Amino acid sequence: MKALVYTGKKSLDFCEVPDPKLKDDENLISIRSVGICGSDMHAYLGHDDRRPAPLILGHEAAGDVIEGPLKGERVTINPLVSCQKCKECKSNRSNLCGKRQIISMQPREGAFAELVAMPNRNLVKVPDDISFNDAALTEPLAVCWHAVRLGLEALDTDISSANTLVIGGGAIGLGSALSLMAKGIKKIKIAEPNEKRRAFLQANTWFDVYDPTKGHGDLSCYDIVIDAVGFSSSRSDACALAKPGSVILHIGLGDSDGGLDIRRLTLQEIRFIGTYTYTNQDFVETAQAIFDGSFGSLDWYQTRPLSEGHSAFKQILLGEVAAPKIILNP
Repeated sequence: MKALVYTGKKSLDFCEVPDPKLKDDENLISIRSVGICGSDMHAYLGHDDRRPAPLILGHEAAGDVIEGPLKGERVTINPLVSCQKCKECKSNRSNLCGKRQIISMQPREGAFAELVAMPNRNLVKVPDDISFNDAALTEPLAVCWHAVRLGLEALDTDISSANTLVIGGGAIGLGSALSLMAKGIKKIKIAEPNEKRRAFLQANTWFDVYDPTKGHGDLSCYDIVIDAVGFSSSRSDACALAKPGSVILHIGLGDSDGGLDIRRLTLQEIRFIGTYTYTNQDFVETAQAIFDGSFGSLDWYQTRPLSEGHSAFKQILLGEVAAPKIILNP
């Protein structure tokens, strides 16, 4: 099969590789759509020790099952494979399984390829009227759905009056805003410094999008702040913008170099919640929300052939892509 292989820092090679070999209870999926994630960019830049070269990246995928128990089905892929036996798995927190694996990390190759093998339990059937491109958004949107669920569970304020801010207007930032909307939140702002992306969001969504480099306005005024960037500067902003008794949801994995105002978090009883991926139930609920149209129109991505994946990575790195997401089509 053909695959886009990460071969070293800022290096991707579109080449022939061996087809996956199926294990018991696995299906062979012909990938139709696969999104480029921020974690793929981290690996591409050589910043992720969990993704050493050579490796096939990509984990936001959908396609047709061509071999296995679900042969003939259209599916979206939950890329997180858990043990199903530990305490975390049995308490519906499979995202915290100590033996979890995810495609695009060793030992599991990713979905920037024509074929991927996955267990039955990691596949959600996709209706015929849902495009594979939309279905491939299930994974990133599930990350956001999970975070928002945790935030609303921790929030004391009535959601009908909650004032919310998302820092970052990429796919996870926009997905977080859409998840807030789907859960009934009305007051949603997005802070996005990239001019092209900000213009895209202003033209294609109803959210209040602004340039944080010109200031955030009133401080300590938000009931929920979602940091979809994860750098020290965005954590610092989140701490300053969260009101007393509020919730900060930290999704981004930009760096681990500080930025938290621990004194303010303590004195103002601001809850800081780190969120990682999603549970199996979150993933299923997110897929259903896509099928039901709860996220609205999903026309905020661009597409490229998988063979042009390397140029897409370069464009993202240079800040030339206005859309929050690029989806590759094998």
